[in-house]
Amino acid sequence: MQRLDVDDPFTLENACSVPLADSARVNDVLDRARAAATSYRSSKIADRMALVEAATKAMENRREEIAADISRMMGKPIAQARSEVAGMAVRARHMISIAESSLADIVLPKEGFDRRIVKEPIGVVLDVPAWNYPLLTAINVVAPAVLAGNAVIIKHSPRSPLCGMHFQRAFEDAGAPKDLVQSLDCDHPTTERIVGDGRVDHVVFTGSILGGHRIQEAASKRFVDVGLELGGNDSAYVAADCDFNNTIENIVDGCIYNAGQSCCAVERVYVHAAVYDRFVEACLPLVRAYVMGNPMDETTTLGPIAQPSHVADLQRLVLDAKDNGARVLHGGNATSAGGKGRFFEPTLIADVQQSMRLFQEESFGPIVAIGKVNSDEEALAKMNDSRLGLTASVWTTDPDRARKMAKALEAGTVYMNRCDSVDPALPWTGVKDSGKGSSLSALGFDSLTKAKSIHFRLHW
Repeated sequence: MQRLDVDDPFTLENACSVPLADSARVNDVLDRARAAATSYRSSKIADRMALVEAATKAMENRREEIAADISRMMGKPIAQARSEVAGMAVRARHMISIAESSLADIVLPKEGFDRRIVKEPIGVVLDVPAWNYPLLTAINVVAPAVLAGNAVIIKHSPRSPLCGMHFQRAFEDAGAPKDLVQSLDCDHPTTERIVGDGRVDHVVFTGSILGGHRIQEAASKRFVDVGLELGGNDSAYVAADCDFNNTIENIVDGCIYNAGQSCCAVERVYVHAAVYDRFVEACLPLVRAYVMGNPMDETTTLGPIAQPSHVADLQRLVLDAKDNGARVLHGGNATSAGGKGRFFEPTLIADVQQSMRLFQEESFGPIVAIGKVNSDEEALAKMNDSRLGLTASVWTTDPDRARKMAKALEAGTVYMNRCDSVDPALPWTGVKDSGKGSSLSALGFDSLTKAKSIHFRLHW
């Protein structure tokens, strides 16, 4: 039997090893999911809500164990891993709170008729979450899918397989119907075969653009919907009238939190010329303050890079910027912490030009990259000059400026005076190569249900 070995990005030793499913195991999981979906579809919404709440509590009860697994598998500092458990619970409970109203029939009154739109379960949902936020990217699908009456198969990232198992165990502990939520570990070709299998009714993938294309292609021979959240090269515009100190603090954190390994991390900072020099200077002490070290240490604020090849990718992006005239004011190098781990230094780069790779590609690293603009119009044009469009932020004390820019910004979410944040009451969605479909909010149930029209003549 093939096994998946995951290394600890800090110790570089084995963090976990799990068996990869063979064809027999895959078929068994799919058949079980199909059976579970058939029996669960008639369940009451109140029972589904209670089940998801109980599973959420089961996850919270294992907070320390789950957080430690996250830190070992992908290097997230333990305090941030605990926060992810808490954030997962917030998202789950919001979806519980809106489930009854969101899934209710839409009644269309007409004399002599019963007309309504019924939202029925879609069946078996394949969830393929990402490693960078292994609980959050999973719960975005798992909670609303179960609330809508579906069975779920979680095929978690090969960087974070234990998280899929934690969800399966939580639902088992909560008393879920047998096989309602299952975890499955397999290689990429097997995942693609599952996407193309008729026993799967909907697929949600969170990950790279390349991975999204592979998933889309695997589904292309069937009329099955695919939701794709494929990351971003997210921009921030610092206007001359910004709340200066709060803006600096939030943008630096938005760039470097989770070692920059966030789909909605700020990767391109456009600063108005009137405050540019002051802004760059003020960022420097904040960037220098990050503490690299063992993710299990409570004082660590910057963990290692999760993927083995990515440190070299970050180095190439920085060197390209430097060779083309950008100023590396801090960091910019691969390193270790106490002689251990694959780290990339917290990095501050000024005078980044639009043509540089750092502004054209998703860096996914702890880099604050700053460029100068002379007007709102120039900032808007450069913010939209990207094939990705997940989020964008405008930092100003003038809401009218933010509203005007928001109308023209090509992004799924536009923030004013905040960034790198997901509100479960709002749909999480992207444009262009950042993907398609929506999760969270009332709209998050739409792709997990199918509409049925009820058209009854009650009397002649």
